[in-house]
Amino acid sequence: MIRANCRERFTAADFDFVVRTLARSRVDHVSLIELLADAETRDSVLDNPRLVDAILSNAGHLCISSHFYFYVLARRVLRDVGISDRKLCDYVGSLLETFSRVNGLQAPHVTEERGRQYVSDMLIALTRATPEQAFLLRAHVGNYSLFLTGIFHENTQRRSLRGAPDLDFYEQIGRTNYQLVASHATARRCELSDVYEELAGRFREVRLALNRLSDSLLNLDDAPSGLQF
Repeated sequence: MIRANCRERFTAADFDFVVRTLARSRVDHVSLIELLADAETRDSVLDNPRLVDAILSNAGHLCISSHFYFYVLARRVLRDVGISDRKLCDYVGSLLETFSRVNGLQAPHVTEERGRQYVSDMLIALTRATPEQAFLLRAHVGNYSLFLTGIFHENTQRRSLRGAPDLDFYEQIGRTNYQLVASHATARRCELSDVYEELAGRFREVRLALNRLSDSLLNLDDAPSGLQF
């Protein structure tokens, strides 16, 4: 299950990268270390555009975590479309990090063969799922639809010309399933109800932001060392 926890999983190497990128003097170096110890101030520091510039100009040669990489880039494109909620940005970063791994697209409670990967299979699986399994499957359908239309939008559009579902189909499926899981007890327990609500309401805006990420900023072939794909 994807959580909004990229920021909780940053490493010492990530913070070292922040300090080295933003510090202009030894005094700045000390001050940044102190600032990074405070969560609120740390979030503000992470919004510095120089971090994105440093990542993009050194892609393939950075020893930073995948959580840091995807959070900073997701935060950038989401802010550009007016989405400033850090928790939502954190969730989207976690989604990208999870789905970037080989097994990240595997749906819960779907066999390996069936899990390669059709929304129709997941919707069929819902008919025999327990309430808890249904929550996980619906959350996965929402996440999968967002990832597919966000990062692989051109491929999705090309496949739709040959009869596969189009972007509008995945947007509707994604919105609907995010809305359905938002009121689930598990979502409340995991403090994700507000994230799912916002993703349901702003699915297209988030999707378009990820389109820009895919088209202009993100190149998985040049990902920093240490990332797992």
